[in-house]
This record gives sequence, C-alpha cells and structure tokens, in this order.
Amino acid sequence: MRMLLVLIFALGLMALPAHKAAAEDLAPSPRERIEALISPPMELGKALTETGVYQLLNSGGALAGYVFETGPLAPLPGFSGAPINALVTLDLNGRFLDVKLLDHNEPIFVSGLGQAPFHAFFEQYPGLSIADPMVVGNAYGRGGAGSDLVYLDGVTKATASVRIAHESVLAAALQVARERMQGVASGPPAAPDPDHDEALSWDDLVAQGLVAHQRVSNAEVDQLFAGTIWADDDPEAAAEPDAPYLDLWLVDIGPPAIARALLNDATLRELQAFQQISPDDEPFLVIDTGRHGLVSEDFVRNTAPDRLTAEQGGLPVALRDADLLVGLSDQVPAALHDGAAMILRTDRRLGFNPVQEWALQVQVVREHGMFQPELGSQHIAVDYASDPRFFLTPEVIQTLPPWREALQNRQTDMILLAVGLGVLLPLLLLRQSWLAGLAAFTPIRLTILAIVVGFIGWWGQGQLSIVTPLGVGRALIDGRSLSFLLYDPFSLLIWAAAILGFVLWGRGLFCGWLCPFGALQEFAHHIGRALRLPRIEPSARWDARLKRVKYVALAGLVATMLISPGHLDKAVEIEPFKTAITTFFIRDWYYVAYAAFWLVLGLVTFKGFCRYLCPLGAFMAIGGLLRGRDWIARRAECGTPCQLCRVRCNYSAIKKTGQIDYSECFQCLDCVTIHDDPKQCVPLVLSNRRALRLPEAAQ
Repeated sequence: MRMLLVLIFALGLMALPAHKAAAEDLAPSPRERIEALISPPMELGKALTETGVYQLLNSGGALAGYVFETGPLAPLPGFSGAPINALVTLDLNGRFLDVKLLDHNEPIFVSGLGQAPFHAFFEQYPGLSIADPMVVGNAYGRGGAGSDLVYLDGVTKATASVRIAHESVLAAALQVARERMQGVASGPPAAPDPDHDEALSWDDLVAQGLVAHQRVSNAEVDQLFAGTIWADDDPEAAAEPDAPYLDLWLVDIGPPAIARALLNDATLRELQAFQQISPDDEPFLVIDTGRHGLVSEDFVRNTAPDRLTAEQGGLPVALRDADLLVGLSDQVPAALHDGAAMILRTDRRLGFNPVQEWALQVQVVREHGMFQPELGSQHIAVDYASDPRFFLTPEVIQTLPPWREALQNRQTDMILLAVGLGVLLPLLLLRQSWLAGLAAFTPIRLTILAIVVGFIGWWGQGQLSIVTPLGVGRALIDGRSLSFLLYDPFSLLIWAAAILGFVLWGRGLFCGWLCPFGALQEFAHHIGRALRLPRIEPSARWDARLKRVKYVALAGLVATMLISPGHLDKAVEIEPFKTAITTFFIRDWYYVAYAAFWLVLGLVTFKGFCRYLCPLGAFMAIGGLLRGRDWIARRAECGTPCQLCRVRCNYSAIKKTGQIDYSECFQCLDCVTIHDDPKQCVPLVLSNRRALRLPEAAQ
C-alpha cells in the first residue's frame, strides 16, 4: 500500500509540468480574455506592469482607469488551494466600475450552491470606492467596528470563500492604487466644522497662513519660457520685467469663520445657500491682481476653469466654477477688490481632502506666430492646505483583519464549541472507563452525536473535509500562504481538536465523536436495529480488502490535486458531506441520491462509507500514526481465548489476537464497556466464578 501511494505521488509530479504546458497552449492570452470583457465605448489600453495591470481608455483614447486580474496581484488561496481570480476595473478616483468573477475552484460553489451566488456577490462592488471601509456580512452577524462600515452581503454556507474573494479584490485594488493612484485611499476627507466659530480679520488670515499668496513677476515668467520659441513673445513682460504677471491669493472659504472674514453679506448668503445644496463640495476663493486674470476669454461660467487645474497626492482634482458672484468684505485690501476673483469648488467625495496639501496649477499660455500661431504653456504651482482646526476629520474606521472579523462573527459559536470540546476531551481522556460503564452510555453518546450533527454540522458548518488538507498541499506546492485556514475559525478549532486527538487516540476522536456525517450513519445504524432490519456485513477477508479502498481514494485525490487541480472540485464529491451537511440535501438529484445511498446502506451495514471509502478517514488514519499510546486496556486472555470484544466490534477494528487496530478504531468505547463489566467480560466472569468456588472447595 505504501509503495502504491509513493508511485501515484511520483507519477503525479512527473505529469504536472506536461499538463500545465498543454493547458497553456490551449488557453487564450490574458489580454485576449480581458479584452472580451471590456464593454464599449471603453477599450483596453496597453499593459503597464508584468502583473497584468492595463490601462482603461475611454472613447476618445484618454486614460479612464485601470483593469487588472486579482490572481497575479493577490494570489490568496481559496479552500481548493487555488486563488479566486476576478477582473477588476477601477476609475481614476479609485471607484469600482466593474468586478467580474473569472475563475475559481471553490468547492462550495463549483458543485454545491452553484455559481450564481458567487457571481452575485461580485456585483455589489460597482460604485464603491477602495477608500470605503468594506466588510463582508454573513448569517452569523454583521460584524465590523461601527455603523459607518460598508457591508457586502455574504453567501450563507460560503462565508469563508467570499471573505477570501473580498480580500483578494481589495488587496489587488489597493496595490494598484498605491502604484498608480497615490493618495486615493488615504482615508475619509475632512469637512468644515459648522460649529467652529472665531472672530478673524484679514490680517489674522494672512498672519496664520490661512491665505496662500503667490507673486510671479514678468521676468520670472520669461525665465519659464527661456530657450523656447516663445521666449520673446510677450513684449509687455519685456517692457516691465518687475511688474506682477501673477499676484494670486488662494483661501478655503468652506469654514464659516473664514468666509465671514472675506465675503460681504450678499456673497456670504449665496455661499451658504450653495453649501446647503452641495454639502460635499469644498469652495475656494481665488483672486488675481496681476495680468494673468485666472481664465481665458473663452471661459464659460459654471464649468471647469480652462487655465486652473489642481492635483493632490499625484492625482488630478476636479475643479469647477461655483457660479457665484464675488463680493469681498470691507476689511479685505482695496487692491484685491479690483482683481479677478472667482469661487471654485471640488467634490470631497472624489477623494479630495482639504486639510492635506494640494497644489493649484496656474497655466501660463503664449502664442508664437501671426497666422495659426503655435501655443506654448508653462505652469505655476501654488501649494495650499487648510487648517485642520476648522474641520471635522472623520475617524478612520479600522476594519478588523479578516481572521479577526471571522472570529468575531462566530464568537458565540466558538465559545460553545470550545466549552463542548473542553468537556468531551477530558472526559474521554481521564474518565473513559467511567463514561463507558454508565448504564445510560448509549443515550449519552447518541445525544452527543445529535449535537454534533445539529450544532457542528448543520448550524456551524464545521464538517471537516479532505478538501482542506488537499488545499493545504496545493498551497505549499505553489508557495502560497495558508492564511485561508483562518477564514473559517470554527472548522479550524475542530481541526485542532482532531490533531490533538491523533496524539491521544489516533483517528478515533474525530471519526467517532466529531464527524457530523459519521454521526448520521450511526443514527442510521440504530434506526436499522429498531426496525429489525437484517445486518449485511462482508466477510473478514472482504472487510480487510474493502478497508484499503479508502486509501486508494485518498491517493487518487492527491494525484488529481497534483496532475489536474481543475478537476479536483468534482473528484472530492466522493465525499457526500457537502450534500448531507453543507447544503441540507438541497442539490441536484444525483448528489442527493449518492448521499442517501450511504445513509440507507447504514441501516444494514454499519458505517459503510466511513469504514471503506472515506478519503478523510484514510487521511485521519495516517495522521493517527502520531498516536503515542495504546489507550484501550487489554488482558492476556483477550484474543486467546476470549473473542467477545472482536465479535461485537461494529468496526471490525479488533484483531483475532485481541489487539486493537487503531487505524480502524472509531473510539465508540463498546469494547471498553465490555472490558470493564464483570458481567460481560469473559475473563472477569470466569475469575469471579473461580473466586466463588474456592470457599466451597475449602468446606
């Protein structure tokens, strides 16, 4: 058997490169696959990185965003061991335009719940921003740190998978944002505090740096064009080199105290009305007393200024004229009253944060030539940041790490499970004989198994599966993280108990006490006995042969994982767990028929699936080699001549010699009950009879 396993592993490793090469030859290129998913009038631009980040171009060929797959950027392994790959489209402000699921091997969706719920989960992203604190809600509780969180509806019975998918999308999007859109995800922007009030004068504003001032002379502008064909195209600048070309004043008038110090009553009322209509816009007063004049003669009110632009964090900031007539207060110097003034606005929802430094870019344009003149331009930057004392900065909502979010959502279940394990494990370890000797042992055991089916299985979705160790193996081969295990802490705690059980009992703890489907089969056995159905058990020779099948099944799954991981999701359907436990038998008829077959068989053949076909049981049996002790007491008479325990063992886990075959023992404790019962154990019965005869013989 060991040689067979080694041979299958070796063949799998040899076949893996050839399989990959063939698949790569047939598959379309990443660009071809992505291009087919871009909806007109948008189109796919050039590739920007080796990890598959592409430009998104609008109908005019201008950059409109970025397109990328999550797999190459954030290859977080799912429960199949393979990443969940989605196509993400972001605009230049970090908002999701579209998210489409490309490929995955998550077992619960591939052949359980179907693909539709998973695709529906990704349809929630368009319109959201990567700056939004998003978390995945689920059937166990909304979770999160507060009501301001953006909740994505999870998928019942697949919470761990959608969490991994969400983290993949977010990790990839943030990576692109850091590289291509610096500052987009820097946190929620500040907004003017309407309750902050202080008396301010013009001199106060200037002294406290609340007004930015940039003066550029004609000579300095000439220097900007020095060495170009436009160097001598401004006679006025040459005639008066020291005169101001630009004498610009910039101030944020969103805070009421600053606006009152700068604007007359009429303009202040108009501004307040504007702020009520557009509460997310930040208004700025811009005044120029120089020659520039802020805008060209072709400028149209209530549009973007044609000679003024802005940027923050390397990203453009959309400016627009607020279409307000500007009247200044009497305390503003008279020279500013005569300048060109306008109130601009920008939308904070697009990522602009007024208390962080940004730059107003003033375009300087010159013409060369009389007929069809050539235009040249330079830019003058005016740096500015509003004083935080006038603003309310929303507290950055810190979302919990995914594993803590999952743990918090299952907190009550985890506590109940921990308490249950905390009672069961010490009871089996320290009070095993006492438990097995109770007159009500069978009802107690069946009660525990009912809790396992109801709470661990159907409610907690804690049915362990061979999918998890195969996913771990795939992740290790590919060099990926095992963090996906943390997304399902409930099952992880059961795995921890099972691994501890390997050392103390072998496979018996999980297979005999913690497996929901195994518990269902045991109930089927008791129902069969209550109905007085016949027992159909294979002969000892066939029993031994059939028990090897589960190891062949395990080896076949391992080979599939190595050679053809894309087919693993179908291959693991050899386990009926998903049908019977995860989906409550709500699946295609053939899955239901397969699971029902094993339960019906359990009426006449004791736990046939567990004994003969379960690949997880085979894995558990191999793990049971860690067992450090023989925990079932034996007597010298066990096997020679007494065979009572062997005959009554439903699992056929006792050899003719009386020794326990721990790789097949399910820790039902029936043999312990017999061993400790002076009325059942043959050696004890004979010993008691001899003890009674001795006094009689002495008389």
